[in-house]
Formats: sequence, C-alpha cells, structure tokens
Amino acid sequence: MRKFNDTYNDAISPIANSTAPKGRVAAITGASSGIGRCTAALFSQNGWQVGLIARGMPGLESVRHELEANGGTTTIIAADVSDAEALEQAASHVEAILGPIDVWINCAGNGVFGTFLSVSDEEFRRVTDVTYIGTVNGTRSALRRMLKRNSGTIVNVCSGIAHHGMPLLTSYSGAKHAVRGFTDSIRGELNEEGSRVHITIVYPPAVNTPFFNHAISHMPKPPRPMRPVYQPDVVADGIFRAATSRRREVHVGSVTIMFGFCSKLFPRLIDSAIRQLGYSGQMTDSQEALRLRDPTVFTPSITASGTYGAFGSEAKRFSFQMWFSRHQMVVPTSLMISAAIVFMAWPWVH
Repeated sequence: MRKFNDTYNDAISPIANSTAPKGRVAAITGASSGIGRCTAALFSQNGWQVGLIARGMPGLESVRHELEANGGTTTIIAADVSDAEALEQAASHVEAILGPIDVWINCAGNGVFGTFLSVSDEEFRRVTDVTYIGTVNGTRSALRRMLKRNSGTIVNVCSGIAHHGMPLLTSYSGAKHAVRGFTDSIRGELNEEGSRVHITIVYPPAVNTPFFNHAISHMPKPPRPMRPVYQPDVVADGIFRAATSRRREVHVGSVTIMFGFCSKLFPRLIDSAIRQLGYSGQMTDSQEALRLRDPTVFTPSITASGTYGAFGSEAKRFSFQMWFSRHQMVVPTSLMISAAIVFMAWPWVH
C-alpha cells in the first residue's frame, strides 16, 4: 500500500519555491519528533534547507511552522519509511522543491518493550521494518541520487545498544545491530568503487524523547530510558558533526564510548552490569510518563509529539566528550579511565 500522501505535494511554505535562495539541502526521516525534530532545527539554524519526512502530518506541520517562523526553508512529506516506493517518492519531492540532497539522515525508529516471548511476531516485524528496513530504504533512495553526482553524505542514526543488546528491547536491539553491519557494508562498497559519497553512523546514548511515549510496552509500568539520560540537543550536535565532516562514526557521550569499549573487551562485566540494573531500570513510576503514553508503532499520532520526553529533569544538556569532539581534541587517557571506572561501578552505586 502506498503511504506517500499526495495531498501534501503542495503543502509547503511559500518560502520553499523556485525563487527562494538556495542553500545546502538535508533530508531527515523521523523528523516529526525527538532526535529527528531537534536535528532538523539545528540544520535549519545553520542555514540548511530541510526536507522533513515522517508519517504524521500534525507533527510535520508543527516542525515546519517552528522552522519557518525562525526563517528556515522547508518542505514536508508524509511517508512511512518501511515503504520503499513511498520513500523514493518523498526523496524526489524534496529534490523537486529544494534541490539536490546533500545530506540524508536516517533517523526514524520505533520500539516495543517486553520479554522476547511477550512481543508478538507482528510487533517484532514492525520494529524491524521501520528501524532497520527503513534505514535500508532511505540509504537506497539517497544513493540513487548521490552516486550520479559523486557527492553527498548519508548519516545513519544507530544506538549505543548496537554494541550490546538490551533486555526488553530484543526487536530494537536486533534492528540497531543490523543498521551497524549494513552501514559498514555500504561503506566498503563505496570505498571499493572510489566514490566520494560518504556514509557515517552516529551512536546516541539514552535520550529524553517521545520514543518512550510512543513505544508499545508489555511491562507493568511505562518504559523509560536507562540512566544516564541526555537531551536530544546533544545527539543533534553529534549528527550535525557527522554530516559536515568525513568522520567514519560519531559516538555521543563518554558512556556510549565506554559501553562499546567494554562490550568488546569485558563482555561479562557488561552482562553483570545489565543484570544488576534489571528490568526495573527500564521502567518508571512517573505519572508524567504515564500521562504521555501514546503508542504509535502501527499508526501515527494524531497530535504533534514535540522534541522532548518526560525525563527532562534528569537529562543532561551537555557532553564534555562532544565538546572535545567538536574541537578535535583527544580526550586525556586519565579521563577515559575515570569514565570507564564510573561506568563499570554505576550499577553498584545507584
């Protein structure tokens, strides 16, 4: 079934027309909320024209209004990333309105919380279709255009749990592991062909976004991000960094770096740390989180979701690791060791 909404082919701002000043173009999937929405705002603030792709029109309209109120140039396209045909038409729409796509960001994702056997086959497939196949579809649409011009950058937004799967998130963990392997394979092909098209991957930590409001849960309490939690602004900064440089990958936050490092060298230690956290570390008693519950795995929300989730009071707005990364400075070994100690000790001191 085609999920591209032809009704909105012309639902663009007057600023996004043939007479508008042309700048670099970024296309972002999952742009109606959370990390995607925050990333769209950051690109727009830096003078980029932004193609916004998501399923729900209320969210897309909200983002467009916000960006254009601040002088940005946008176009919105309703499409489900799991539908390759719809996403291909969305990419053509962005280029027809804004011009050639310089950066394509695969940011769409969804989740289901629950033990593996409590998650239905339909739910598992849907998470895989959106989070992994959606990235595959987006990459294909981007490459079809970028390879002809021998230029452009694809950013695949992955997750720290691509280094080590998390309990209660079997479908999401599997999909993110797949995104990681898929990105490496595409990079190898581009290198072999001598292409100037660049593909990069971003590994966010746990983030305070509506993802947890929208996820299906089979648990007795609402889902929550595992501590420490960051605001999506920090991740958007990492995505922008990945898109505007030739970096192979970007890890956001020292905890993400150490999670990947320890998963390779000390996997049993990571197993023990996760076991100490238990299922309770992914559930909350927050009444705000309960109030905001709006599962959208199979259908888009009828309201605009916004950028932030229910855990803003504990979310970090700054990352020293990202500051070092922006300034191309090497983090001192002592700091890295300290971060590793803190990370490994976390389950036992909280």
